[in-house]
Amino acid sequence: MKNVDILGQKLLKELRLNGISRRDFLKYCATTAAVLGLSEFEFTTKVAHAIETSSKKPPVIWLEGQDCAGCTISFTGILNPPASSIILDKISLRYHETAMVASGQMAEEVYKDTVKKGGYVLIVEGSVPSADDRFCMIGDRPFKKILEEAAKNAAAIIAVGACATYGGIPAAEPNPTGCKGVQDVLSSEGIATPVINIAGCPAHPDWIVGTIASILIGGLESVELDREGRPTAFYSKLIHDMCPRRQYYDVGKFATKPSEPYCLYALGCKGPVTHADCPVRRWNNGVNWCIGCNHPCIGCTEPDFPDKKSPFFQKAASTGVAAANEIVEDVGLAVGIATAAGLATHLGMTAASGRLKKKQSEGGQS
Repeated sequence: MKNVDILGQKLLKELRLNGISRRDFLKYCATTAAVLGLSEFEFTTKVAHAIETSSKKPPVIWLEGQDCAGCTISFTGILNPPASSIILDKISLRYHETAMVASGQMAEEVYKDTVKKGGYVLIVEGSVPSADDRFCMIGDRPFKKILEEAAKNAAAIIAVGACATYGGIPAAEPNPTGCKGVQDVLSSEGIATPVINIAGCPAHPDWIVGTIASILIGGLESVELDREGRPTAFYSKLIHDMCPRRQYYDVGKFATKPSEPYCLYALGCKGPVTHADCPVRRWNNGVNWCIGCNHPCIGCTEPDFPDKKSPFFQKAASTGVAAANEIVEDVGLAVGIATAAGLATHLGMTAASGRLKKKQSEGGQS
């Protein structure tokens, strides 16, 4: 009877009306709990309560196109707050091909019902093929058609990851599937719903959660975007400007191998032309980040990733912003030389002054 009290008489009544037994419901909750890493006790309290109150929380549909599920892995790995808390307490995740327990007809019916009602947050992970629908099919339906269908009734659309935002790795040359980002596809089909781009390969979980939270608290208009459609809260500054190794760049001290603690610009770091707050946010619950691991930034949050950011271990081409960086690099090198020369002169003058004082002292004694 304890579990009956937790689920509530109202919920059990609704389950019976829909032909679902209490045993099957508890089994479903247990499987969901296992996916989210919850204990046996938590599934009877949290999962059941989440499903019971799902109609009161903003519904979310998460679609996956041509992707590696890296952004899903990034999102589910968040520790503060844990992904399970977000899914169970803050949103009603109606459809997610990787995280949901339901499959087949049951899952598709939930998707169709949610789309029909509208007003949901649509999250899209993965790029969209345009050369041929057969390159990405889900349940015998082209992913492109599913995206267009879901976008029409969505209250907000969030493209998560480099693939969904600008095409990413699947869209790299020669791009045989004709991959495009979500915004490009929807614009070409005349669907005017604005798209928020959470760029990155993968996207940082804080960028995803922070954007969803902003929409839930202040509405879509509360999320300020830059010219690439990215939230300025996370993408307003260059990695280069916040990098703890910036001091070495300014004096022209560049690493010649990854193990050296100096600026990685000469080894291909794209920090000077990449917008993201990785240096201050860091990854794995704030433990570390790419440059902290002695690896150059590869510019994965930019629209021209990966083609224009490759080769990753070669210095950025002297075009656009990078041209200015070449000048700064030369100035920094000159400053370094001048500083060294100045130090040498200062040391020489100090030494000479010391010898002069010594001679004056000896002359006074004589």
